[in-house]
Amino acid sequence: MTEMTDGVLHTLFRTEQGGHEQVVLCQDRASGLKAVIAIHSTALGPALGGTRFHAYASDEEAVLDALNLSRGMSYKNALAGLDLGGGKAVIIGDPDVIKSEELLQAYGRFVESLGGRYVTACDVGTYVADMDVVARETRWATGRSPENGGAGDSSVLTAFGVFQGMRASAQHQWGDPTLRDRKVAVAGVGKVGHYLVEHLLEDGAQVVITDVREESVRRILDKHPGRVTAVADTGALIRVEGLDIYAPCALGGALNDETVPALTAKVVCGAANNQLAHPGIEKDLADRGILYAPDYVVNAGGVIQVADELHGFDFDRCKAKATKIFDTTLEIFARAKADGIPPAAAADRIAEQRMADARAARAL
Repeated sequence: MTEMTDGVLHTLFRTEQGGHEQVVLCQDRASGLKAVIAIHSTALGPALGGTRFHAYASDEEAVLDALNLSRGMSYKNALAGLDLGGGKAVIIGDPDVIKSEELLQAYGRFVESLGGRYVTACDVGTYVADMDVVARETRWATGRSPENGGAGDSSVLTAFGVFQGMRASAQHQWGDPTLRDRKVAVAGVGKVGHYLVEHLLEDGAQVVITDVREESVRRILDKHPGRVTAVADTGALIRVEGLDIYAPCALGGALNDETVPALTAKVVCGAANNQLAHPGIEKDLADRGILYAPDYVVNAGGVIQVADELHGFDFDRCKAKATKIFDTTLEIFARAKADGIPPAAAADRIAEQRMADARAARAL
């Protein structure tokens, strides 16, 4: 426990990845809840971000994931044009084993105790039905079902936003926003990935997929016989010959020292959060001539959708906002070219400026 605390404190207080306003450790022994709520910034407003339910290898890994994800949410919300800060929560454990209404309600009480500083939603391992349960205990749960006043499945607009980012990437890379006849590899075809596949097929792309869950792959192959190809794993996927675009749509860290040198694609644009395994990977991509669409820019459709619940949900209004991800992505590519930096660094600069301007305005 001492080693974990030292590691967390070092990240919070002594690294560029720190700077979080608040980190809350939550425990309810009766239900088995162990959770971390990380609030990175409230400069633009309450911190909005989903709740990830995952069987982490260690408590330290869970805390560090919450820190990284919440920081990413600050940047995502800023570039999405939302008046919301960044936060994220993780619940530690296998959701297939320990998830229960009692645990989710206990978690909801912790969210409520923060008085609106943190607004939660769905993420990996949590679903609309789970947010309905959490909402029994807190006003600050979004991503609820339409029957309970919510927006429903945020994966719909997450995938739509990634598709817009992919169109912008094609425009920048090849001078045409269409994906027709482009070979696109999708790693992870679960909550978001399977919607993305639908957009790609509708636009005429050639689609190759993989997923650790065989049933997820089978669902798509059965629905689109002869139109989608599957490979055994991500290692095979990134090496597919003639690949144009790689879309990581599962967990983070997909772009690392092993995968980047092996990529055959010329563009990376996917839904997964925190795709860059460590600082410097964005430069490795640029050095190989691979265009990277920053993940927290293109996957913002979901947060746009759930954020709208705070104002009375309207799907058409949300979709119009998510469509602007196309323009935002192009703006970032243009800024990167003008400043001579990778797109990830350009996106960071734009987001940081918006947050700095908000803090300065508050100080007046």
